Amino acid sequence: MLKNYMEDVVEYLLPDVLNEYDEICKCQKCIDDIKAVALNHLNPLYFTSQKGEVYNKLNGMEMQFEADALREITKAIEMVSKRPKHKI
Repeated sequence: MLKNYMEDVVEYLLPDVLNEYDEICKCQKCIDDIKAVALNHLNPLYFTSQKGEVYNKLNGMEMQFEADALREITKAIEMVSKRPKHKI
């Protein structure tokens, strides 16, 4: 098993951040684009075992780690909402 823990972090945080934006498109294409942009700007945290998953989850609890993820998600939302890849 090879997993990027940051995908889980973005998946977990994104719904709450999206709730703060009333007037943006929230179709699956835009959500996937937001995730991709955010993940491309965050350092990956890969693990290959259950032990690695626990270590990464503990590391992910640090306030700075969460703040970085939230910052990149917010920037991604702003970027995608300005230039969606579909017609609104």
